[in-house]
Amino acid sequence: MIKRLAERELKTKFGTFKEILYYDGQKESIALVMGDVADAHDVLCRIHSHCIGAHVFNSIECDCREQMEAAQDLIEQAGMGMVIWLDQEGKGNGHLALMQSIQYKKEFGQAAAYEKAGYKADARNYRAPAEILSDLNVKSIVLLANGEDKAKDLQKESIIVSGTKQLTT
Repeated sequence: MIKRLAERELKTKFGTFKEILYYDGQKESIALVMGDVADAHDVLCRIHSHCIGAHVFNSIECDCREQMEAAQDLIEQAGMGMVIWLDQEGKGNGHLALMQSIQYKKEFGQAAAYEKAGYKADARNYRAPAEILSDLNVKSIVLLANGEDKAKDLQKESIIVSGTKQLTT
């Protein structure tokens, strides 16, 4: 079960969010919340996995940083929403898996490259977001994502996804 550990106000170039730190006994997760999401329906929500390449090293090999910025921009425009940041580098396989799969990526694509390197194509887990949304009493979300697969995975965790909104990067 996830526990809320701490919270603070976080000023960003997209406005002020409440940063809430959670811990499940193994990994930390962070919710960035703008506005009052308690008891709200159709809350704009980005479920974002950690990406050291884009967020720390400014890699141009993926658009994770741009997706995060687009999500925060949409939330700021709406005046309410949230980002849930998960420690799930490399589609949940970790950074080592990402490094080991690089040799296969050009020929097979990232998901197949993970499998060729001996990992799951996508090992991400969405239990933490489900528990965070429950803790914050969010009734339903509009998922900020560029694909439908994540919405299906979230629905398996009993998250009510009332729609998706594409992120333009």
